Amino acid sequence: MDTTPEPPQPQSQPSARPPEAEPGPERPESPERSESSEGAERQPDRPEHPPRPDYDPPPAHAPRAPWGDGLRFAFGTLTVLPVRGTRWDREAAHTGMLCAPLAGLTVGLCAAAVGGVLLFLGGGPLLAAVATAAIPAVLTRGLHLDGLADTADGLGSGKPAEDALRVMKRSDIGPFGVITLLFVLLGQVAALAELYGQDWAHGAVGAAVAGVAARCALTLAARVGVPAARPEGLGAAVAGSVPWRSAGVVAAVTVVGCAVVAVPFGPYAVVRNAFAALAALAAAELLLHHCRRRLGGVTGDVFGALAETAATTALVVLTFG
Repeated sequence: MDTTPEPPQPQSQPSARPPEAEPGPERPESPERSESSEGAERQPDRPEHPPRPDYDPPPAHAPRAPWGDGLRFAFGTLTVLPVRGTRWDREAAHTGMLCAPLAGLTVGLCAAAVGGVLLFLGGGPLLAAVATAAIPAVLTRGLHLDGLADTADGLGSGKPAEDALRVMKRSDIGPFGVITLLFVLLGQVAALAELYGQDWAHGAVGAAVAGVAARCALTLAARVGVPAARPEGLGAAVAGSVPWRSAGVVAAVTVVGCAVVAVPFGPYAVVRNAFAALAALAAAELLLHHCRRRLGGVTGDVFGALAETAATTALVVLTFG
């Protein structure tokens, strides 16, 4: 009845919009379903919300807080130094993890100073090495060593991710953790004793390089794309907070800085220091890859294990040659 005999009708009923209903010939077999089925009623709604998901995805990384807040975050979370933090959000975590190598440099210099005092008093290279290895544990409340032991227990258990994370969360230390702590600390003391045996400057540079490389490994572990294994804790607070480019810049500056401090010792020492920093970051990356595969991401314990792995690797490489 509404076909063509009444030309004035399209002007009086524009709301019905019959011309738009005519693309229906694509489905000539069931014209009734085009008017009554729910699929046809949803057709006009689809163009309105096609790109919107059911939830708002999180940003690729957190915005960066001011450098002052980041420094306080880095020193407040990675050391026991009396630094009053004002922000503990994701923005501060972003900047704080970029500043992590500065916290490591401070810890390394404090350790080197104590070792130098003992050498000056006639304590000998071995005693200076023990003190230099102990100072970072004191200035971090032993959190990195505890994280290393817990991670060793979790990975050594051979259990699935959820069970391994429960093992890591226990307050006691298992056999894997004890053995790992023993050999790591022995390796650090032996390497530092070798460096202090040459002179205090070599030992001091070794302590500083180990501290910086250890915290730079944490910066790389906090980059975008590395998930947290748990929804709470330090790992969840900083995981994925640092963009790839920023993490790469920090790593490059760390390697160059470690090489520059060896300039007074000659060109071979420069190459050795740069290689020590690169080897430390590579060893931490290997452990990070294994933890991601076994645990599904990072935790605060994994961060501690990465720091101790990088520090030990740097010290061992510095004794070569």
